[in-house]
Amino acid sequence: MADEACLVTSVLAVLLIVICLLVLLVLASALWTARIARRVEAALPPRGRFLEIGGERLHYLEKGAGPPIVLVHGLTGQLGNFAYALLEPLAVRHRVVLVDRPGSGHSTRKVDRKSDLALQAGMIAEMIDRLDLGRPLVVGHSLGGAVALALALDHPRKVSRLALIAPLTQPTREVPSVFRLLTVRPHWLRVVTAWTLATPLAILSRRSVLETVFGPDEAPKDFGLAGGGFWSLRPASFIAGSEDLHAAASDMDALRERYDALQAPVDILFGREDRILDPERHGQAFVGQAANARLELIDGGHMLPVTRASDVAGFIERIAALPPVADAPKGSDR
Repeated sequence: MADEACLVTSVLAVLLIVICLLVLLVLASALWTARIARRVEAALPPRGRFLEIGGERLHYLEKGAGPPIVLVHGLTGQLGNFAYALLEPLAVRHRVVLVDRPGSGHSTRKVDRKSDLALQAGMIAEMIDRLDLGRPLVVGHSLGGAVALALALDHPRKVSRLALIAPLTQPTREVPSVFRLLTVRPHWLRVVTAWTLATPLAILSRRSVLETVFGPDEAPKDFGLAGGGFWSLRPASFIAGSEDLHAAASDMDALRERYDALQAPVDILFGREDRILDPERHGQAFVGQAANARLELIDGGHMLPVTRASDVAGFIERIAALPPVADAPKGSDR
């Protein structure tokens, strides 16, 4: 009996030590993650202005004069993805507005607030009104393409045309490997992951992630700062990205069913070698679902706004130069 009691005591002692070590490891990881987040936030302060919309702060950057263009970034991104190489050339002849989607970049989204496509589209529609942009050309990249489509469907009088770059247009059951960690749920586990595993794993896997997201194109060496890439290392960015991923998975079926109601013409630019979204599935299939849609393919991967900026700028300029379409019927916008 004494030997059994001694064995139990030893096992409990070992378990206690293991638990203490795990707690210390979690605390150390959280502290290290918080330090990284502070450094990123100090290195990438807000570049634009803020609008108070629906109790949230929407961060946007504006430059130039002329016909308006609004650009909406993709999953785990922020407006720096467009500012890196597209803002300057487009602003020569246009009033260009880059926006951090709600919950992304420096834009806020409350913890208990849904991140669905309709909510994000509604806030961008309000921004268009508040900035007196009329009916701008709306450019969406990746997940931003799905938000732009929701905007055109829910608020047709806020959009003249859509120019979508490697957009998410179809329900996607298989999540690309680089985004697999974002599938974590429920919310409490998402928060724990964000503050313990997400940042160290992102840094350790940086090379393979960049090869997938940018490939076959090279990721610019200065993209972390100049393009805002480091912003994704923040726990808040991981949480928002995970929420966006789940919201899109829930919303895309219903969105796809409405494509035949699109009033705005839609032009799509895809890289033939895109490793994130399949050009056939999200480009060609969409053209068969919407009445006034066109697809253009070029060489390149998923991050065309960064790696093929001159091609993308030319694409956007060509769409912006097309004659305006007839106004949407009054009362069609909510």
